[in-house]
Amino acid sequence: MNTNQAQKSTEITSLVSKKLILRMFEAFSIQRWNDFIRPLELTEMDRAGEKMFLAFFIGKSEEKKGNFIRWNELIEGAIFEVLRRTLLSDIKSPVQRMIREKFPSEAEKINQWIFDQYIPLIPDKNFLENFSDYLFKQPEKNDLTRQVLRAAHKYATVREFEILRIVNEAERLGKIEEYLKDDMAEFNELEGLQDFLNKGKSHKLIIELERLRFQERWNQTPRVPKTSVLGHSFFVAMITLLISKSLNFPEYRQYNNFFAALFHDLPEAVTRDIISPVKRATGYFPEAIKQIEDLVMGENLFPLMDCFYIPEVMHYLADEFENKALVNGKTIVCDFNALQTQYCTPEFKPIDGKLVRVADHISAFIEADRSIAYGISSEHLIRGRESLLQKYRNAEPINSFDVADFFSKF
Repeated sequence: MNTNQAQKSTEITSLVSKKLILRMFEAFSIQRWNDFIRPLELTEMDRAGEKMFLAFFIGKSEEKKGNFIRWNELIEGAIFEVLRRTLLSDIKSPVQRMIREKFPSEAEKINQWIFDQYIPLIPDKNFLENFSDYLFKQPEKNDLTRQVLRAAHKYATVREFEILRIVNEAERLGKIEEYLKDDMAEFNELEGLQDFLNKGKSHKLIIELERLRFQERWNQTPRVPKTSVLGHSFFVAMITLLISKSLNFPEYRQYNNFFAALFHDLPEAVTRDIISPVKRATGYFPEAIKQIEDLVMGENLFPLMDCFYIPEVMHYLADEFENKALVNGKTIVCDFNALQTQYCTPEFKPIDGKLVRVADHISAFIEADRSIAYGISSEHLIRGRESLLQKYRNAEPINSFDVADFFSKF
């Protein structure tokens, strides 16, 4: 890493910059497995979203055994991989492996080129250094945190392959299944992963969760790129983390905010994505939908989860767009000042729900804005974009985040 280059980036004061957010958004356009027959679009953002859910479930299984997971490093690793792939696009994994093995110096040069592209976009020195470590440092073989992340990465690929296998001849697929089985053998000691592989309860959970991958957002209007609820959830989580880092929140609060954002649309795995105009059609309808979501979560999804982490997920889903804390085992809504003072310590599990809402709106805005910029527009997209601009362009800071500054760039 060239530290002199890293110090050049002084003009950006927040990680939540237009250029970085748009670069991350490109992961919605990167098509995976595009030399095979695909029954649906398989994008890099969707795979990253499924990977992160898998990492959560596998990591929690390890925590239940008493093992320690460096969650913030795991989260950053998932984001760094998206940043890397938005530049590399969909180079086949076997090809990438061959480059690393046969041409290691070229592989390092490619990583340096990737890193150099992000120096102007990442003003946070620690975040940039962590990105450098991700690209250039080899983790220890028994590093549990990296094993969990890699296992989730590999199994997300397995799930895509299982979709492709339905519509592709065996001759077309070649030895891919054999290679994937070999990859999975590396993680035999991860009990959470084994439950997925052995078609246990966790496997049923991921099948339900994958419905988010099939659900298209803004489904009443033509739009490019198309975005799924699953990819959107991860995009919102990434934005939320960048906001949290920009505000110098402690790591436990960054973790809480990230996973609250990742899980915020989980009930839609059962209810489907209900568009905002319909949700606002009557005064009581949002409350009715919330009650239905709570009911279906209790009947359909919570029974498939491990009791070890269900209370954590319930905390994420309760009043998902409100600032909140956990007090005496119950989620309470509070203001930002209380998060900063009375409930600022780890045991209260503080969550900046209002920032999750901001990130959710930034995602919706970018989805509409990019489609219009690419020449695919509609009344729904124009109205959605303009309403969010009007809402935030002159808004007061939300939980200390200057959201107006971000929207002023558009």
